Amino acid sequence: MDVLSVVHGEDAGPALFAPLVAEAGHRLDEWSFGWGTPPPQPLDSYDAVLVFGGAMHVDHEEAHPWLRDEATWLRELVRGSQPALGVCLGSQLLAQAAGAAVGPLAKPEIGWFEVELTDAGSADPVVSALPARFEALQWHHYGHGLPDGAVELARNAAALQAFRLGDACWGVQFHPEVTEPQLGRWIADMTDPPPDPERLLRETRERIGAWNELGRRLCRSFLAAAERLRAG
Repeated sequence: MDVLSVVHGEDAGPALFAPLVAEAGHRLDEWSFGWGTPPPQPLDSYDAVLVFGGAMHVDHEEAHPWLRDEATWLRELVRGSQPALGVCLGSQLLAQAAGAAVGPLAKPEIGWFEVELTDAGSADPVVSALPARFEALQWHHYGHGLPDGAVELARNAAALQAFRLGDACWGVQFHPEVTEPQLGRWIADMTDPPPDPERLLRETRERIGAWNELGRRLCRSFLAAAERLRAG
């Protein structure tokens, strides 16, 4: 398959997922609407799409006008059959494209928080790669509602954590793709760092190995689902 990685920043991309795409025999292109350059090939020609996170929010269109173009494209994507997986901002953008409300949480979720799969999540072809309960790495100030017709796959007390829309579109609010070096750069680059960055770094050192393995399982499950969907 030809897989497109849509990125929104230098440190929010497919570092963990890219080797898995190659391992499965697929080809990965990385591109951003914010680059102001044409995509490597027509967007509708890709067999699967990964939409990653970023430091901006869905309502930051004045500062990032290209978000409008991305939103237009995603509205077409969610109405079609192109397999897609959105992560954090990517999940919010997909949910917004499908008509769900997106906005600030009462309190940001930054750090390690428990997530629970729903019954539908435990039976889902992609999200069922994860345990019924797990500690997830989170870094988000916004959350979103469940789009009409979508299925809730995972939740916690703070936010909807995963959904599926139709047979080909998934969103996860947590960060299965983040490596320890990436997280370290996020903390170093933040003008508004988390309350206890040293604790977050310490907890991450203890948990990131197991967490990255769950991320690999999720990515492989999505790629396998995309292969089945594209095969018809």
